[in-house]
Amino acid sequence: MEKLNVTYITFDGHVEMHKYRYLYFVIMFIAYILIICCNSTIVCIIVIHKSFHEPMYIFIAALLINSVLFSTAIYPKLLIDFLSEKQIISYSACIFQWFIYYSLGSSEYFLLAVMAYDRYVSICKPLQYPIIMRKKTVSIFLVLAWVLPLCQNSVGAVLSAYKKLCNYTFKGIICNSTVSKLHCVRSRILNIYGLIVFVDVVPLPVLFILFTYTRIFIISYRSSREVTRKAAQTCLPHLLVLINFSCLSAYDVLLARLETDFSKTVRLIMSLQVILYHPLFNPIIYGLKMKEIYKHLRRLFCKTA
Repeated sequence: MEKLNVTYITFDGHVEMHKYRYLYFVIMFIAYILIICCNSTIVCIIVIHKSFHEPMYIFIAALLINSVLFSTAIYPKLLIDFLSEKQIISYSACIFQWFIYYSLGSSEYFLLAVMAYDRYVSICKPLQYPIIMRKKTVSIFLVLAWVLPLCQNSVGAVLSAYKKLCNYTFKGIICNSTVSKLHCVRSRILNIYGLIVFVDVVPLPVLFILFTYTRIFIISYRSSREVTRKAAQTCLPHLLVLINFSCLSAYDVLLARLETDFSKTVRLIMSLQVILYHPLFNPIIYGLKMKEIYKHLRRLFCKTA
């Protein structure tokens, strides 16, 4: 294998890889199985029960499916690395992982924005809800949430694929935004385009979500206690997921933009949070905080116990 086609990815944590690699493999394999099982269980409940065939639950299912796809883009290669003497990946495969990583990460923001809009219409315009949130509208939102990020990130992936490499050691365990530090010369076009995509993918959806939830809480505060309770019950899980994912995304952006090198321990902990903590956080939040889903989960586990 030619050196020019390979980017070496090392598990540069605070412990030596060869001593604990089997332990890491077992932990990450169990985590991957848990991610698939937890997310898939709630998705199956939503699909099976017709009472959940509403826009709000369909969007929740889409978000959980997104978590499974996100994990599947990372875990198989990561598990292979734990069992290998050398952790290597071809540059083209690294770019592909980067592309899927950010496309699905961007989809999460778009899905959360759509969910915020759905809650806004449901609580603030209840009489118009069946007209606005039709099946066709829901389908269009879902397609755009996945297709738009793929199109946006494909440009950056193509531009990066043809960049000349001068560094072949990748600091980290997955191909993320720091892949640009492997290039001989930083591309101004790539940086500008990346900034445009970032603004489109993160600040705009977040501002839209905050605006809609502000409107929801203002209107619900002026209404009855029942409306306030409904708003808190359905909006709180979305806000918790948004805050959690935004904190992890902020670290990822800083990692690429700041010249300061983070310590190996910080880099390892944050990387593991993105790939381990967040995909498990979503099903736990929606499973425990969404009352109707929690009821079905309790019935399911009580039957199997």
